[in-house]
Amino acid sequence: QLQLVESGGGLVQAGGSLRLSCAASGLTFSLNAVGWFRQAPGKEREFVAAISGSGDSSGYADSVKGRFTISRDNAKNTVGLQMNSLKPEDTAVYHCAAVLVVSGYYKAPTLYEYWGQGTQVTVSS
Repeated sequence: QLQLVESGGGLVQAGGSLRLSCAASGLTFSLNAVGWFRQAPGKEREFVAAISGSGDSSGYADSVKGRFTISRDNAKNTVGLQMNSLKPEDTAVYHCAAVLVVSGYYKAPTLYEYWGQGTQVTVSS
């Protein structure tokens, strides 16, 4: 059992930055890969970024490569998503999710077991 809570969403102008945080409570956080996903109105949920349990590997959607950075601090049971050079198309509800893995991470949302409640990110032009 793992509980996840996102924070840090808000309203920002295009070109600005925002940092999201995912705080976890549970005994096995460091054994879980964590992903960030987003869903905009009228669109399907999509993969944004993910990181392995140890933090030694990570991956990004093509749409955010070079702009977003995922990181984790297992001592504090947190995962961050630094979002720079934000665009209006980044507007969405952002969720973090976790799943127990032996190594690596997944990009498919259907493979994640635990989900946070989401935080709204709005980018204005």
